[in-house]
Amino acid sequence: LTLQQQVDILIGVACGLEYLHGFGIVHHDIKPANILIDAHTQTKVADFGLLRVGVGTAMGSMRVLGTVGYVDLRCYLLVQQDRERERERERERERERERERERERERERRERERERERERERERERERERERERREREREREREKRERERERERERERERERERERERERERERERERERERERERERERREREREREREREKRERERERERERERERERERREREREKREREREREREREREREREERERERERERERERERERERVRERERGKREREREREREEREREKRREREREEREREREREREKEGEREREREGEGERERREERGEKREREREKREEEREREREREREKEREREREREREREREREREEREREEREREREREKRREREREREREKRERERGERERERGERERERERERERERERERERERERERERREEREREREREREECPWYIWPPLKWISMEV
Repeated sequence: LTLQQQVDILIGVACGLEYLHGFGIVHHDIKPANILIDAHTQTKVADFGLLRVGVGTAMGSMRVLGTVGYVDLRCYLLVQQDRERERERERERERERERERERERERERRERERERERERERERERERERERERREREREREREKRERERERERERERERERERERERERERERERERERERERERERERREREREREREREKRERERERERERERERERERREREREKREREREREREREREREREERERERERERERERERERERVRERERGKREREREREREEREREKRREREREEREREREREREKEGEREREREGEGERERREERGEKREREREKREEEREREREREREKEREREREREREREREREREEREREEREREREREKRREREREREREKRERERGERERERGERERERERERERERERERERERERERERREEREREREREREECPWYIWPPLKWISMEV
């Protein structure tokens, strides 16, 4: 049948029923036709599966379709066809439900697969976390190891510093010991010179007493002794000078390792000192020559005096014994005066030598003070350099500490940020999970609602009216 014929049959059925039974009455003999007439709204509804049509009151349809029996026959055939189509639709719905179950199983399988994937991801995350903790522990151990190494290095540095301090203390002690030794040496020399002078004075006294009558021989011997004495004195002076120079060179070599930059000035001072020593040597030689000339003059004077005395002696012999006595007295007087002058000159020379030695000692003290001052300055510079190095090392340690703390803060901030990102991702995943759960619950709720309506709805009103209304 065509669509138009099916519509005509439905309208005819509705009109025929209305004609036979009146408005609002359902004829029970045509239940297989699934025809419902609403008694309240006067609306007729027929459902043959393929057609869902709501019709109002139709007038004059009997003239088009003929008798009611004819309509019933056509309706029966349509009902049979509709049942067949309904069974086909039921099978189709069953297949659809099977496909839906298959899709549900597939979704559950994918869900389980995603759950396993998430579990693997969480396991990998835990593994990364363990790896990160292991690396962190390793870095911590490495950091502690470096810290212990730096502490040992600082301890070694302190030990070296203490060793250097002990070495400086030993050096100062050696210097003080050398100074005490020099002082003792100078004291011994001074006592030796005093004893020597005392012996010389005694010797001169004895010589004057013993050899007053043998003046010429005594003078020669005295000159010889004085010459030998000067030679010995000069030799001792030269020996002391060489000793001082050796000591100075030794001290210079010892200090050479500590003050390289001071060498040039020390050599200059050494040259100046040698120049002054040569100058003093020339002055001493000049004084010695002057003394020799003075002695020679005195010798000539004494020689002339002796000649005059001889001449006077001859004269006295000529003039007589009384005159000779007077001349002898005058000669003795002159001799005493001459000896007195000689002793005075000797004392003057001794005072001059003592002054020269005093000046030499003063110069030596000045040089010692200069060396001590330079030594103090050098030690002060060394201490200043050490303090500067310690300050520099302290600044370097502070800078490294700040760098480490900044790096730690950066790493912690990065870790916190990554942790927050992972937490947000987990929250989103939980939200999606809850959404899927809610969607599943809504589907199950709809399914339960359908089942409940299917159970509650009469068998001849299927699908429910509200579904029909929605589909229409």
